[in-house]
Amino acid sequence: MNRRRMIAALAATALLGAGGWLAAGSATQQPAATALAMAAPPVAQQPGSAPAPAAGPGPRRVRDPAELAAQRELWQQRLARSQQVRDAYAAATRYPPESRPAAEHGDQLHPGRPVQETMPLRMPGAPAKDGFQLRTSQDRIYLQGDAAVRLSVAAVDDTGQALPLAVTRAIAHEAAQGQQRASRYGQVDVSFRDDGQNGDAQAGDGELTLRWQPATQGFAELDGLIRIELSLQSGEQAGYAYFDVIYTPAAPATWLPGTREVVQDGSLNLLLKLQVQQAGRYVISGRVDDANGKPFALVGFNDTLAAGTRELALPVFGKLLRDGQPAFPLTLRDVTGFLLHEDRFPDRALLAAREGKVYTTRSHVLAEFSNAEWQSEERSRCLTEYDKDVAQAEAQLRQLGEPATVAGP
Repeated sequence: MNRRRMIAALAATALLGAGGWLAAGSATQQPAATALAMAAPPVAQQPGSAPAPAAGPGPRRVRDPAELAAQRELWQQRLARSQQVRDAYAAATRYPPESRPAAEHGDQLHPGRPVQETMPLRMPGAPAKDGFQLRTSQDRIYLQGDAAVRLSVAAVDDTGQALPLAVTRAIAHEAAQGQQRASRYGQVDVSFRDDGQNGDAQAGDGELTLRWQPATQGFAELDGLIRIELSLQSGEQAGYAYFDVIYTPAAPATWLPGTREVVQDGSLNLLLKLQVQQAGRYVISGRVDDANGKPFALVGFNDTLAAGTRELALPVFGKLLRDGQPAFPLTLRDVTGFLLHEDRFPDRALLAAREGKVYTTRSHVLAEFSNAEWQSEERSRCLTEYDKDVAQAEAQLRQLGEPATVAGP
């Protein structure tokens, strides 16, 4: 996702609540029919829309073979569409939201991977000039406590060749949200460099880098949005860029040692411990790789936690294991999480990320796990409605297949 659009969306609305965390902002690539089925469960007829086919007395009995064939063709199409939607929904919901195949969430598998963008090098409101492009990189958007962010900028021509670039001014300041108010935090000068130090990968390569830590730069108590603004110059071409980071000074909960696993209700639960200081809804996600290092699942927790020592489960669903047949042992890595703040910005208070390997499971045989599909009240209700659509189309086709004896009005 585009970094600037991501920040704007987060500033405008809080994260989706329970049940929506895996889908929000994700780049899941699903078949069109599957996505449609998940996005549009059966709904009542809306006022002003075309009426649904009546389920009452059935089609008019006709003698005209051409008209009869046309009606059969129409209901065959409706039957095929109903079956397709029902089957797509059933397939898309056979695993629970908190235990999904890694392939569905490629954008969430590597949370520390930099966000990179290319844009014209220009001043705000000025037209773009051929031959000048700006490349930016930001390794994280959310920061908590003593965490630091790595930012970089470079100028290139239209062929990708590096151009000279100078940062003539760079400042960091609180970015106001909602009602304008005076900031309690002063503007701070920052320095981008190309000397191979302080986060810069290689001296003299044309990429200017800043490794920046809000807690040591006068923002230790800020809970909100910080903007780093840059004035740039490449030859005679001036430009402007900015980076946004969302900062949480103190974690609402801290991780405790003692990760363990248990096979429960046919699934493999990975249990983590938290010392919860602030009660509320916590959204936790972890990445599970197989023994060959191949991403297998995105697992999560989305529920309320009371204050105190708590243990939460990140489930690897049984049927997902049976269908995917990963090589054991599995590895849980890169666990991230936050306390959700609804209807405000920032919409979350971050937990410290547990980067890298967190836990490695024992070896298991697939027979230990259930092959049953996930069930919920909502899933059952939706499948019932989809089955009604299929049954109606089948019933209409059966009636159309009977000998026509009465033409009717």
